[in-house]
Amino acid sequence: MSDKITFMIDGVEIQAQPGQTIMVAADAAGIYIPRLCAHKDLTPFGSCRVCTVLVNGRPQSACTQPAAEGIMVENNSEKMTKMRASLIEMLLVEGNHYCPYCEKSGNCELQALAYRFGVMAPKYPFMFPDRDIDASHPDIFIDRNRCVLCGRCVRASRDLDGKGVFEFVGRGPEKRVEVNAEARLVDTDANVADKAVDICPVGALMRKRVGFEVPIGERLYDSKPIGSDIEGA
Repeated sequence: MSDKITFMIDGVEIQAQPGQTIMVAADAAGIYIPRLCAHKDLTPFGSCRVCTVLVNGRPQSACTQPAAEGIMVENNSEKMTKMRASLIEMLLVEGNHYCPYCEKSGNCELQALAYRFGVMAPKYPFMFPDRDIDASHPDIFIDRNRCVLCGRCVRASRDLDGKGVFEFVGRGPEKRVEVNAEARLVDTDANVADKAVDICPVGALMRKRVGFEVPIGERLYDSKPIGSDIEGA
């Protein structure tokens, strides 16, 4: 007797192992569920909500919701596409994202999601928040203008690097990523080789002196849309 779980995503039968999330099972089946805070090497967090799906008609984050026998999941419908586009637009207007001169352009997951969902000009007003940049460290810098509060650096520093360099502080509009020092990144034990540096999906946490080593046009999402690696598996 099989111990696999069988459920449906957009009318397609999917099988999952007990304990697997909807997202992990979908990835294995070659079905892409958009995500921003989720990462294969990190514990699911469910903060960005871009991976929200309808499970038996109720919204759930696919990165945290376990697969269950017989559930009906709605992922790639017109309703979900519009909802995700709105979430992406809100993330764009809540920060200061200037894609034309950002070094992350072409490798940025937020930018790639905007392209995939046809977000060219957000319908919401830009907030233009006043956020600071910490370039005190000799090898890396934090540009909070581009931070989307995905928590990847927080989880990677804690769980992969074993350091806990980053953490969230504040609430609501004042929420931000800070470092475990009195003031500056240079006063922490952050290192340029830390996995936390590479795991940021946007241009908020970057290495110095490597800008545009890979030219525009040859970057990760310049030729193929985000999610192509999963859909082509």
